[in-house]
Amino acid sequence: MFILITATSPYALSRWADYFANFGQFAKGFFYTLGMAICALLLALVLGLAFGAMSSSRNKLAKAIARVYVELFQNTPLLVHFVFVYYGLSILTSGAIKVPAFWTSVICVGVYTGAYMSEVIRSGIESIPRGQTEAALSQGFTYRETMGLIILPEAIRIIIPPMINQVVNLIKNTATVAIISGADIMFTAKAWAYETTNYIPAFAGAALLYFIVCFPVATWGRHVEETNKKAYDL
Repeated sequence: MFILITATSPYALSRWADYFANFGQFAKGFFYTLGMAICALLLALVLGLAFGAMSSSRNKLAKAIARVYVELFQNTPLLVHFVFVYYGLSILTSGAIKVPAFWTSVICVGVYTGAYMSEVIRSGIESIPRGQTEAALSQGFTYRETMGLIILPEAIRIIIPPMINQVVNLIKNTATVAIISGADIMFTAKAWAYETTNYIPAFAGAALLYFIVCFPVATWGRHVEETNKKAYDL
């Protein structure tokens, strides 16, 4: 089956030429997305470390708080969080609190991904024999010192591969900001496609830009995982 490519075809080269002629818009969306992803990642890492440690502690209250956080954000859609932070807070405070689209994405994606990273870190911590924690505590280390100086450095090899997978998911989840008109890759593609009707170049180009960011990260994750397997085999 052959596709007839004419000047009006969605696959026409002139449409791709138009895309590259306007690539500056997509470049801005690319860097906007990259900035969001970096800020959200920093927030997710802080939350993941904090709640991961709380989940593994002996303090029942800390474990309960961490469990509520994880279950709340793992079992509710990210889209709902965007709507609540961007629209809901403004409505509830009669416009006193209006979070910009960029920071809405950073908060929502960061907090959402933090719940998953918390579980990754908890699993890594719990993979280390409990006797090491007990030995450190018996030597006078505080729980925080035990986690920071002994347990987490040992668990990092186990934690990194699944954490890298969460980083890839975080980058892709930033596309959700398009629903509140954030100037990211996806919103730029949607707006430009609606304006020019060049849907194929717009969304294929957007997918390529996400791929350019995600593929190296995912490849690094697989490399780390393979390196760990070889180390364990030895």
